[in-house]
Amino acid sequence: MPFIDWVNKNQAKEIPLEVPYHLLQREKTYGDTQAASENFIIQGDNLLALKSLIPFYAGQVKCIFIDPPYNTKSAFEHYDDNLEHSQWLSMMYPRLVLLRELLAEDGSIWVTIDDNEAHYLKVLMDEVFGRKNFVATFAWEKDKGRRNDTDISSAHDHVILFARQRDVWSKTRNLLDRTPEQNARYKNPDKDPRGPWLQGDNGTAKSGSAAQRYPITLPSGRVVTPPSGNYWRFSQENLKQALAESRVYFGKDGDRLPIIKRYLTDVQDGVVPRTWWPAEDAGSNQSAKRDHLRKLLPEIEPFSTPKPEELIHLIFRIATNPGDLILDSFLGSGTAAAVAHKTGRRYIGIEMGEHARTHCVPRLEKVIEGESGGISHAANWSGGGGFSLFTLGEAAFDEQGQLTSSVRFATLAAYIWHLEIGTPGQQDFNSPFMGEHKGTSYFLLYNGILGDRRPASGNVLTSAVVAMLRELQPNPGPMVVYGENTRLGSARMNAEDITFKQIPYDVKMR
Repeated sequence: MPFIDWVNKNQAKEIPLEVPYHLLQREKTYGDTQAASENFIIQGDNLLALKSLIPFYAGQVKCIFIDPPYNTKSAFEHYDDNLEHSQWLSMMYPRLVLLRELLAEDGSIWVTIDDNEAHYLKVLMDEVFGRKNFVATFAWEKDKGRRNDTDISSAHDHVILFARQRDVWSKTRNLLDRTPEQNARYKNPDKDPRGPWLQGDNGTAKSGSAAQRYPITLPSGRVVTPPSGNYWRFSQENLKQALAESRVYFGKDGDRLPIIKRYLTDVQDGVVPRTWWPAEDAGSNQSAKRDHLRKLLPEIEPFSTPKPEELIHLIFRIATNPGDLILDSFLGSGTAAAVAHKTGRRYIGIEMGEHARTHCVPRLEKVIEGESGGISHAANWSGGGGFSLFTLGEAAFDEQGQLTSSVRFATLAAYIWHLEIGTPGQQDFNSPFMGEHKGTSYFLLYNGILGDRRPASGNVLTSAVVAMLRELQPNPGPMVVYGENTRLGSARMNAEDITFKQIPYDVKMR
């Protein structure tokens, strides 16, 4: 498989490993507190934020939507959107690597991009996600107008879709609802009691097999065969079966070529998505800016090319179900979070700079209040829910890779569990027993979790502490214990199948 190369690619490939984990600090909760515990807006560098989410959400995100800078001279003033080409690739590569780690096995990532970087991005994503996991590139009609000040007026952007595992995703992705126009194509000229039907296999084709050349006697008595070099579109066996099921139509006078009926009641519950998304179905930049954002937040200057809620809604309808987790690490004006909120998806949105507060938070507050723009009518949205605003705190590890003292128990437990097991834990991490994996129990002694808040007290592995841990252990077996120190000798630990790992020395950033 071919790869794309650029200046400093090797350094870009090291960044996902080298970038430090940072603590996430909750700044404020908006709306319902229960809902706010599942929906996050993170203000800060998305590279740092993505790395910090790994211990908690690796393999948990059902759908990632990102609208990264297009690397043009005319896009958002909020972004440095005129990066030199190699810098743009170096910016995207480590973020894609971290995003892939966050995707669930049945998850997918959707990226909007224009012609400036679309083809380079496709090859880059082939490398990160695997070419076999490429699904499609959609053409979205972003602009219904026509620019006369250029040689070619660009009317569409690309939406590149990759799955984490395409063979898994293809079995779980959703069909789109059938429209009244699509259903109207089904007719019932012969008043078939099974209802409206659509013309299925009929007539002849220029390719086929010998089994598709045979005479057919029509109800009128006329015998017909395909012209020379042509074939029936259906085999003789399929025609016999359709006749037995009364699914063949020969016209009102019984003298036309046979049509095998396909009933509306027999088709799939929906339709397979197509790669052409007209503005009538997916909105446009102009509609998002003029018809929605300027009315929703008139005191705030919107982004130059905001994505319409209809576009994101279309993606979420294909890729997710209510309750699934959405991630947008280039949140922009907050469209993905707003659509997720209105449609009952959980979400994490990441935005740098103050416009996380000036654009995203006010927009979501309006959503909680029940704003009626965008997809509100289609989603039957009337308000409610909540979200939390987070910022990036200090690094969880110092420059030597050692744990910083401000890390709390639950955060450290989540990190250690991911370090040991490779997947995030679903537990609350509110006791020394972190969990069991393949017969081994994992424990953490930290921050006085056993009730003694004095320095090191309760964080040292002693005979008494071992007895307490055994009571928490669901099944007899080996133990891995993280703590500040141990007073047990190696012979005792070997006899009891205990592995001790010292904090902070055995807790390393990876």
